[in-house]
Amino acid sequence: MSFQHTTLENGLEIIAEHNEAALSASLGFFVKTGARDENDDNSGVSHFLEHMVFKGTERRSAADVNRELDELGGFANAYTSVERTVYYAKVLPELLARTIDLFGDILRPSLREDDFNIEKKVVLEEIKKYDDQPPFGLEEKYREYFWRNHPLSRSVSGSCETVSGITPEIMRDYFTRRYSSDNIVVVVCGQFDFDDVVAQVQKTCGHWRPSEPTRELFQPVSLRGTHVFNRADASQEYVVQMVDAPSAVATNRRAATLLADVVGDDVGSRLFWELVDTGRADAASFHFRPYLDAGLFLTTLVCRPEDCEENLKIIRATLDRVQAEGVKQDELTRAKNKLLAHIAANSERSQSRMFSIGRHWLFCGQYQSVSEKLDAIRAVSVDDVNSILAQYSLNDPMTMAIGPLETLRP
Repeated sequence: MSFQHTTLENGLEIIAEHNEAALSASLGFFVKTGARDENDDNSGVSHFLEHMVFKGTERRSAADVNRELDELGGFANAYTSVERTVYYAKVLPELLARTIDLFGDILRPSLREDDFNIEKKVVLEEIKKYDDQPPFGLEEKYREYFWRNHPLSRSVSGSCETVSGITPEIMRDYFTRRYSSDNIVVVVCGQFDFDDVVAQVQKTCGHWRPSEPTRELFQPVSLRGTHVFNRADASQEYVVQMVDAPSAVATNRRAATLLADVVGDDVGSRLFWELVDTGRADAASFHFRPYLDAGLFLTTLVCRPEDCEENLKIIRATLDRVQAEGVKQDELTRAKNKLLAHIAANSERSQSRMFSIGRHWLFCGQYQSVSEKLDAIRAVSVDDVNSILAQYSLNDPMTMAIGPLETLRP
């Protein structure tokens, strides 16, 4: 596999990893914008704008966009997160130029007021839908309570109140500032001709204008406490606990990933054997969630309400043992083997490589080959993992619970 990179005169970056053996091509437009770039007046606008991108352009109606996406015959979608919005597709190599033309066009949407008003109703219904489904918006709430008043605390979807207050003018202003040529990276992986890709991107996106966007980055102050949200209609209790962790650009981020796998991956971890394999809980896990200027370790628990407090005691005892005794070599070896196999398997799919390369470029501003990624994981030692435990405390979390319980002892 070979890597190539260029930047158009307007600041739009193109990065590409060519795989001669690939039978497909994956394309992603990575916009460096998300919930953290919003404010109190436009909370939820990034996600709302993602919807509006598919509602038509000067050259295409919404029906044209949907028809062409179907005609491409591959797979296309988009998502919005705290720190990025990504539009992506996986197609046959001979359809890549047409896909670039379509995506480059829809990323300059008309943002017509009639479409705006209709799609706002769709977004509001989506917010209500997710708030009605387990775990009842917990994914949105935990950052808000853990990093209150920091950009990372903002909700990706926003609330019904904030989205209702977004006007076409607010969205257009946000679009101009954040969807500029110097705030977008085009990522291509699989089978393609790089010169042809650059020529097509230049033809479709060369007229885009830069805006020199800024982003506020600073270390948040994490909070503590226990917050219980009663949902009498729930049959299970959903609990998350958060503590600080390294950021996405920290040198010890790989050690943090392996620590999380040892403590709480889905199969074979300490929490799995203590809680899931024994039937005490439906789910119990421990994840590493990194962002540009901060990170968190997230413990999750799903169980019967009557078992919740006892299960939290087991989690606390498990984390206390990890903190006091550290990780053992055999545990680290198993975690490495699982992670290495996962990376290797995903590297054989052009779309997985596209996401991996794009995320790493947005976080670190550099390319990382599959071999370099595997070697970096292999190089992590027990001392590296245990140094995370010396730097970050696992036993002083913020706790949030949603379910039938009305109270929960800290």
